[in-house]
Amino acid sequence: VWGWGFDPFERLHVIDHGDLAIDYGSPIEVVGMIERQFATIHAQGVATLMLGGDHFCTYPVLRSLAGQIGRPLSLIHFDAHSDTWPARDGQVDHGTMFWRAAQEGIIDPARSIQLGIRTNNRDTLGFTVLSAEEVDRMSAEDVAARVAEVVGDNPAYLTFDIDFLDPAFAPGTGTPVAGGIGTVKTFGILRRLAGLDIRSADVVEVAPAYDTSDVTALAAATVGLHCLALIAAQRG
Repeated sequence: VWGWGFDPFERLHVIDHGDLAIDYGSPIEVVGMIERQFATIHAQGVATLMLGGDHFCTYPVLRSLAGQIGRPLSLIHFDAHSDTWPARDGQVDHGTMFWRAAQEGIIDPARSIQLGIRTNNRDTLGFTVLSAEEVDRMSAEDVAARVAEVVGDNPAYLTFDIDFLDPAFAPGTGTPVAGGIGTVKTFGILRRLAGLDIRSADVVEVAPAYDTSDVTALAAATVGLHCLALIAAQRG
């Protein structure tokens, strides 16, 4: 893999688990359905790379993984949006799920970081936040060093909303926001996260139907490959 010096598929036994089974007639039960299926996977002691899909899907995966590890996770969150807006009773969607995860104690905001944010939300909940402008000004090395400083040796989950990227690089998403980061810098940051205890990851909010050129799918697939390499780097 470019920039890594090794093939992650030579270090990892990778399988395609396929799509999860969802009962579309019972939408209120979807979170539990996803959590139970991931719990079965995580109980085997394996890492997962989820490809999506609505970003709220990260929430049940976090619940599963934190339950398996037995402690709050650090969240490494690439996104244009904070996704920490307060939820009403029973509400969970792609703008509230990390507020709920913090309230439930499955992630530790003090050891979590959000990168690329460029929408307004004054309440950080204790997360370290690097705006898109800050990420753009900093070198890839400095961004990764800041992530490592915040996360430390805590078990971490990496979630990558494709709208972290500027729409020029990823137009195929539901809520694109101008002023994002390019792929060269993004991949440089991801490579430099090697050494962190990243237990699982996801790439979400990819909507190929909104992109006639497939550039979004290509970017997302490459982000996913870097996520696999980050997991494989721990097993070298």
